[in-house]
Formats: sequence, structure tokens, C-alpha cells
Amino acid sequence: MSHRQPETPRTVRLHADDPVLVAIDRIMPGTVVDGVKALAAIPKGHKMARVAIADGAPVRKFGQIIGFASRPIAPGEHVHETNCAMRDFARDYRFAEAAAPEALAAAADRRDFQGFRRRGGKVGTRNYLGILTSVNCSASVARFIADEANRSGLLRDYPNVDGVVAFVHGTGCGMAADGEAYDLLQRTQWGYAAHPNFAGVLMVGLGCEVFQLARFKQAYGLVDDDRFRSFTIQEEGGTRRTVARGVAALADMLPTANAAVREAVPASELVVALQCGGSDGYSGITANPALGAAADLLVAQGGTVVLAETPEIYGAEHLLTRRAESRAVGEKLVERIRWWENYTHRNGGEMNNNPSPGNKAGGLTTILEKSLGAAAKGGSTTLRGVYEYAEPIDRRGFVFMDSPGYDPCSVTGQVASGCTVVCFTTGRGSAFGYKPAPSIKLATNTDTYERMREDMDINCGDVLDGVSIAEKGREIFEEVLSVASGKRSRSEQLGYGDNEFIPWQIGAVM
Repeated sequence: MSHRQPETPRTVRLHADDPVLVAIDRIMPGTVVDGVKALAAIPKGHKMARVAIADGAPVRKFGQIIGFASRPIAPGEHVHETNCAMRDFARDYRFAEAAAPEALAAAADRRDFQGFRRRGGKVGTRNYLGILTSVNCSASVARFIADEANRSGLLRDYPNVDGVVAFVHGTGCGMAADGEAYDLLQRTQWGYAAHPNFAGVLMVGLGCEVFQLARFKQAYGLVDDDRFRSFTIQEEGGTRRTVARGVAALADMLPTANAAVREAVPASELVVALQCGGSDGYSGITANPALGAAADLLVAQGGTVVLAETPEIYGAEHLLTRRAESRAVGEKLVERIRWWENYTHRNGGEMNNNPSPGNKAGGLTTILEKSLGAAAKGGSTTLRGVYEYAEPIDRRGFVFMDSPGYDPCSVTGQVASGCTVVCFTTGRGSAFGYKPAPSIKLATNTDTYERMREDMDINCGDVLDGVSIAEKGREIFEEVLSVASGKRSRSEQLGYGDNEFIPWQIGAVM
């Protein structure tokens, strides 16, 4: 279903200083909108110049620079890649000037959800058994174990267990045994092994890889018990024996896992990943600010929200440094930006390799424009911490975790850091889920929501029809509580989440 094109196409001017209008509806050539005659077709979500923009002049949206005119732009022109380009410019890095204590919700307004209390005080939203692999060489065996457990009826008598899932990856060997890449993989594996959405974890290795299970267990004080088991294919005597051993280990874990029951816990125990993918020109107008409003509501409950994707806040980081609780927190964010500039340079890339072709088709011209919209997911509260990829989150409130903009890789880090629910905004229609954390999909526009209704949980396109950001934020917040309490998201209903475990692989492959 699609909405009928109105006689006068709707546009929005997001800031008084913006020389562009954003088309809510398609604008045909020759149509006069807000006193400006369109000189070309302007697709939905794209930009039209409302005034003349001189060659080299900044192009602004949200009142912020998204690029520079690469030639003179006349009123009514389509503003996009043909006439708007990236250029280096100085960011105004001011620190902590907008930081302020959050107003926590009154006692009468505190909310609960139904979660799983785990040993050590963490709270989960799901109750899976997970199979982790130390190396790609044990990936097939891990999948064989999961398939056998799920196919054999092993779970039939354990209704409180959500399932058995294998999390496999393509690294763990052909890498240095020390340094940044190794530490990153080790943090990621530990984050999953200790994740509260798992009732138990089985870890399978080959035996001769760089990422040794014995070393990993020693680093984190892990011992085999009713929640954690580990072994290698070489020690067990091959594939079939390892699969049999794995299924038997899961059978031993199941009674304890099934004994876990949901109970009322404060919403302050939630840790929510804020993500976007398949973004479009509406993302920064509808779903992202609405998710930001929901994030503010959760922070007011004492909960935690985690923004990530460093390349997708590039150009908006100066807005976040103002919200840092201290200069040190703000400087840490800038340090990650500088690391990324160096990282892309030494690999022959550039930060504006993003946005993707789909983002551009949806109306996003530069990474600066995409970042300004993406940062809106973080709401308006004080930035309490900046974390490296998969580093355990130990602060409540709004925090940032460094990661690539590649969605599965980014969410892998957020889940490893402790996120138990994922909120994912999409304009183009990302097909995505993330076990063990349920993923809630937020469509930025009604067309995508209607076209992919089975995949989308919430339509944020009605913000363009008059629904307030605050109202939509409340709807998202309520959905988070429901899904955290056991309601299955659309992605879960479709069975997504088995293939999105992608630890960030950096460094030399040897």
C-alpha cells in the first residue's frame, strides 16, 4: 500500500539556516513548492535548493554542514552528488558544556520488565544456549551440534529455553597471538561467554589455532561447570565424537537452563543497542530522533543506551563532545575519530566511502549528512562514557562504543559489551536480526513499512503525518519493555539472528 501523492508536495526545512528543503513527497519538474520552482525531479527524501548556493559554499542541513557546493547551485535544483561534495573543515570541539545531571523518573513512574536474573547480578531478556567457536576450523562442528540439538527434539521438554544457536566466525588463526586484533577477538568472545541472554555456553575449538581455549579461560577465570563447557575437535578424536560430546554437554546444561524463569526487574537493568542501517533521507527526521526520545526515556529510568558506528557519527562528533560529562570523555571520542581517519588512510580508503549506494538512492549525499541523522539516535542526555569495541559497559546512561559502520559487525560488539536488546532503524528495509539479543525494527517511512510489514515492528513514517517525536518515542519505549519481557520481535518470528555474528577483524592476516 502507498499513499496517494498530494496535490502540493510536502517539504520540510529542518533549520532556519538550511539552504535546502527535504522532499517528503516526490516533486515533479516545474512544481512550485514553498515559492521555489523545481528545476528537476526531486525524489522522496532528497534535497532541493531553496536559495542559490555559490560554488564552494557550505551546504547545510539540520543547521550543520553536510558538504560544499561543487559548482553554483540554482534555486529549485536537486542537491545531491552531482553538485555537493565532501571537503575537510575544522570541527568546533567544545567539551562538556551541555552536560547536566539527568532527571530520573519519579518512583511512581518507574517501570519493570520480565527478565532473567543471572549469577553476578546481570539481567537477560532471552534464555538461549550458545555455541561459540575459537576459530573458523571449528565452525562446521559447532553448526552440526546446534543442528542436531534443534532437530533431534532435545529441547522438547525444556520450554523455558529459547533455542540453541551456533555463533561462528572466520578468524582465530592466521593472526598475531598478541596485540590489538587478538585483544579485540578475546573481548568479543568473553562478552558472549558471559552474556546474560545465555543460560549456558559451549565453546568448541580445533586445538592448534592461535586463539587457544586454555589461554582464553585462564585470562577470564573460566572453569567448566553447569553454565560453561569447552573442548577441541583434536582432543575429542574428530568430528563425530566432538558432535556427540557437544550434544551431551547441552543435554547436561538444559535442566539448569530450563529452571530459569522470568521475574519483574527494574527497567534500569536494560542495556539497549542503538543501530541504523539502510538509512535514507527520512532517517534523521523520523525514526532516529524518535529512537533518541525513547533512549531518553530509558535513561530516565536509570537504564543504559549504547550508540556505536564511529564512521557514522563522523561529522557529528562535535555535537556529542558538548554532551560529554567531562573533557576526558569528549577527548576519548575525538581520539577514536582520529584513529579512524588514520585507519582508513593506511588502508587506502576515506571516511566518505560511506554512505552506501542504497543510502544515496534514499537521499543521503555525504557521510556528514548521514552522521547528523544517525547521531539523533543518542537522544539528548549526557554522554557518560566512550568504550572500545566489545569493551564491557560499566556506566549507566547514554554511552558510545567504537565500531565500524557495518551493521552486523557493529552489533556484535554492542552485544559483547552487554546489550540485551537491539533497536534498529531502517529506511531502505534491512533484513536483520541478532541472537541472542532480540532486534526491534523501526521503519523510517510508511512505504517501507507497508512493503515489508512482516519485517518491521514499528512505523515511524507517521511522524511525517503529524505524530510527534515524543509520542513515537513513547511507543518505541513501550515496545522495548514488551520485547525485553518475552514478546517476539518480527525478526525473531522470521528466524533471523543465526548468521550476524561478525567480530571486527583488523590487523594483518598471516
